[in-house]
Amino acid sequence: MLSEDLRQRPGPRPLGPVMLDLEGTELSAEERELLRHPAVGGVILFRRNFVSPEQLAVLTKAILEADERRLLIAVDQEGGRVQRFCDGLTRLPAASRFGDLYERDARSALEAVRAVGWLMAVELRQLGVDFSFAPVLDVEQGVSRVIGDRAFATTPEAVAMLASAWLDGVHSAGMAGCGKHYPGHGGVVADSHLELPEDHRPLSALEQADLLPFRRLIAQGLEAVMPAHVRYAAIDPEPAGFSAFWLRELLRIRLRFDGAIISDDLNMAGAGVAGSPAARALAALQAGCDLALICNNREGAIAVVEALADCWMPESAARLQRLRARSGFDLHNAERRQAALTAIDQLPV
Repeated sequence: MLSEDLRQRPGPRPLGPVMLDLEGTELSAEERELLRHPAVGGVILFRRNFVSPEQLAVLTKAILEADERRLLIAVDQEGGRVQRFCDGLTRLPAASRFGDLYERDARSALEAVRAVGWLMAVELRQLGVDFSFAPVLDVEQGVSRVIGDRAFATTPEAVAMLASAWLDGVHSAGMAGCGKHYPGHGGVVADSHLELPEDHRPLSALEQADLLPFRRLIAQGLEAVMPAHVRYAAIDPEPAGFSAFWLRELLRIRLRFDGAIISDDLNMAGAGVAGSPAARALAALQAGCDLALICNNREGAIAVVEALADCWMPESAARLQRLRARSGFDLHNAERRQAALTAIDQLPV
């Protein structure tokens, strides 16, 4: 049963609390209807939705026109092995390559990551995408099966410095940032796509290491955070994405974060402890998430939006609005683009 603050209220239609995916390169009639559901607030795109920049621009236009609320559009465009759109766009380097340069020449690394963050944001914005689920703020500790070169560096200070410069670049293109995977996925072996990892470190250890990049970027104005499907067993029995302690107490109150909290994909095995897709979404929202993300499970996505049809979270809707790409930024600076391409070419291999 929905708590009182999650019940529908009359007034203008806000963005809903669910982000879902699409099956192909254009909208089907069923998807157009689904996107108009009041519980839907956004769309996440994948490689299967992309053929070319021209096709993607048509698709994002169709998504925006499908509903008067103009839904959010997002993608995982980190670079390296996590880049959904490739052909016709710049092939972005893995984050760890900036960390390799940082060890040799910190100033050059910060200039390079700032330039590439801007380029990534510009290319997505020109195609109608609001934001990328990045930067990765995990600290690479040599054990994770899923993080690895997606992390900027092996020390929290280096991660914080590089991610801060990356966010500067993204902001200079009018795009929001989404830090992940809070409070840190780098200290566990298991891949949360396949199972629920457990991190047995005490809170003091996480505060000294993994949480430092989040603290720094929140102070810088980070607009969104994605919690990990990881259980920190010494601290709370619930995985972070379903934990009121991690989301409301530590993130909202202690770290003073007032941006959007977006669940990691609720179709991942690591989220299975919360039950059915609808139960997972409700548990995430009750714990403190503003947006429930569900991918690669159309039946589950329909069950989620139907379960949340009466959901009303005005503060969350306001936070989601701040994730829209902002106008008034130069997206066609040829000199700046060339500088970013040169920076990529000069990164250590």
